[in-house]
Amino acid sequence: MKRILVCTDGSVFSQSSYHYAAWLATRLTAAVEVLYVTDERSQAAAEARNFSGSIGVDASDALLNKLVALEHEKAKLNHQRAKHVLQEAQQVLSSHGVETVNLIHEVGSLVDRFDEFEAHADLVVLGKRGEAAAFASGHLGANLERIIRASHKPCLVTSRQVQPIERLLLAYDGSPSCQKMLTFLVESPAFQGLELYIVTVAKSAEDQTAIAHIDEAKQQARIGGFEPVCCLIEGNPEIAIAQYAEDAHINLLLMGAYGHNRIRHLVIGSTTTQILRSSHIPVLLFR
Repeated sequence: MKRILVCTDGSVFSQSSYHYAAWLATRLTAAVEVLYVTDERSQAAAEARNFSGSIGVDASDALLNKLVALEHEKAKLNHQRAKHVLQEAQQVLSSHGVETVNLIHEVGSLVDRFDEFEAHADLVVLGKRGEAAAFASGHLGANLERIIRASHKPCLVTSRQVQPIERLLLAYDGSPSCQKMLTFLVESPAFQGLELYIVTVAKSAEDQTAIAHIDEAKQQARIGGFEPVCCLIEGNPEIAIAQYAEDAHINLLLMGAYGHNRIRHLVIGSTTTQILRSSHIPVLLFR
């Protein structure tokens, strides 16, 4: 893993993502690319407007010219803001020992432009919420879920508060995404020397499939040099995992993303989404 992509909008959650990206990059000896995308769709909309039908041709032209001039001025300010945000990211990353930092400023929509930059990355880092975090504390960022669902790479979703990563929790259910996560966990130098906890959530403690899953994860973790604390817990997955993480003072949660079908998500929601919403620690997701 040699290239980490950080998506930023300059918000407080993005600022915390720089610290977590730096932690991973230094442990993996990876380069970091920081991507800021300016959305200038409002400028294009202003230039395409026509008010002549409602206020007359002359008044329409005058109003349109003012709107276009305003949008051009806004574009200049947005460019300056992008420069400031990227410089701040570089400063934080460099101060934490990241040797290679590439800054990227693009115009358009982050969701629309994401694929071309993700293709060259090994891992994606982004904040759980964006610029509207203060007004939507119970929700995820507008682009977050779309990006995670579309991404083919591991995604680290960062929390607002930065804390040292000492204890890892792997939520393991035997799914292909969890198997990928476990392989990455035991093979990556990023997690060596850290405490590892593994949980499997089941409807009952006698669930033989769940018992087999936790034993499987334990054996593979031991092969990788860990001495994991393993636990089979009962209950609703999003509630049980979140409670276990809090009780064990976990600093980073690792889990598979969106393991259930789309119909289930539409009817009762997704475990992944619910955990992301409620979690106060960063979450590393594998598809």
